[in-house]
Amino acid sequence: MRERYQVNRLLAAGALVAAGLVLGLVLTAGNPAERGGVAVSAALAQPQIVLDTADVADLVMPAVVNINTDKLVERRVHPFLDDPFFRRFFDMPDGGDGQRQRLERSLGSGVVISADGYIVTNNHVVENSEAIRVTFNDRETFDAEVVGTDPQTDLALLKINVSRKLTHLSFGDSDALRVGERVMAVGNPFGLGQTVTMGIVSAKGRTTGLMNYEDHIQTDASINPGNSGGALVNLRGEIVGINSAIMSRSGGSHGIGFAIPANMARRVIDELQDKGVVTRSWLGINVQPVTQAQADLAGLERLQGVLVASVTEGAPAEKAGLQELDVILSVDGKAVDTVDQLRNTVSLLPVGHETKLEVWRGGKTINVKVKLDALPDQDQLASRRSVPTAEDGLDGVTVRELTERVRSQARIPDDVMGLLVVEVDQRSRAAREGLARGDVIMEVNRSEVTSLRDYSDAVKRDTDKPVLLRVYRPQTQARIYIAIPR
Repeated sequence: MRERYQVNRLLAAGALVAAGLVLGLVLTAGNPAERGGVAVSAALAQPQIVLDTADVADLVMPAVVNINTDKLVERRVHPFLDDPFFRRFFDMPDGGDGQRQRLERSLGSGVVISADGYIVTNNHVVENSEAIRVTFNDRETFDAEVVGTDPQTDLALLKINVSRKLTHLSFGDSDALRVGERVMAVGNPFGLGQTVTMGIVSAKGRTTGLMNYEDHIQTDASINPGNSGGALVNLRGEIVGINSAIMSRSGGSHGIGFAIPANMARRVIDELQDKGVVTRSWLGINVQPVTQAQADLAGLERLQGVLVASVTEGAPAEKAGLQELDVILSVDGKAVDTVDQLRNTVSLLPVGHETKLEVWRGGKTINVKVKLDALPDQDQLASRRSVPTAEDGLDGVTVRELTERVRSQARIPDDVMGLLVVEVDQRSRAAREGLARGDVIMEVNRSEVTSLRDYSDAVKRDTDKPVLLRVYRPQTQARIYIAIPR
């Protein structure tokens, strides 16, 4: 049987912590931030000193806690139980919320990041919880309240009230981590209690598809269900990551674990402590990876940066003069080679910050300064997209208007008017009928199309008939017709 991997949230639920034995990429982890008092890592006279692993464990374990939550979850009720006649016939009591809900207890981990009781964990550990209890390794227990959560990164900040100063951890610089560097994971796997495991940094910049903003550290340190919200630390006792997921066939550790980088976690936690919510910055562009063909066309010596596919009207990028087919090489001097890198880097910059983009345009490098705005909510984004997008047409087909620059780059003759096809899903009907990337759609259902609005309106007409396209094909300089079934 073919073995498969998938991604699942990972908690130890009640006594049956073996609920983690499902197929899965599983969430697990945690990380602390310094908030006052004396951080244990600050006790090191020289920050570059590497400690014995037992010494690191002694420093870290008092600041890593077990988190126990109570959640009300909906029960699956057979439809017959909703029928009053059925219930009366079998002399069953009337249904109520108490019979449709059950209390589920689950376990996770957290990290103390301040002397006065702030604790970092994963959002999924405390999400929808009725009660949260935090237990230290000496079995001292406190009730905790949620200060704020950020599902976009799967982080949450808790607070407990204490009359003494707590041992806590400080964040290290996750950008300085090197592949192959030794790290330690501390948490509460399967509800067993505090457990320490060792490994190395296997890779950086990983994505799992679980969160909207991801830049995971990959490690082979053993991480299991119940580790969610625990700490990944270096051998100086600094938090470098919040353990968040594992890749596994069985739900147990197979040596591929993931942690939220400390630098990302610290920015999110600071916002949660100050405001209770996270505000993100944005440029207002759609971007895509640079392919070899695009690099050759743009005159880049190697594959680098990300390609600007479109610029949102009225967004910071448009105000700064950013253009379609620009290639963004770096943000404030930090190289960006993937879409996720660009999005994560920009989102973590302060709103109002004037960022400097290094951009490849017209065969040379230029600098573009952009003053960042706050990322609009979904309703605001929808209002900005009141005009049709490139996908508001044929299924699986992405098109672009033929601006002067696009026409020149794609080498389309001046007498050819229409929309350039920039992507065709190979599973789509359009691909099966022969529409290809690089084609120019001149007409849709015998109507000329020169804008996205023309294109969208024409495709929506005569929905009971196939869509008839008149297409210019640059390779052969031929004008052909293609009929695409609905």
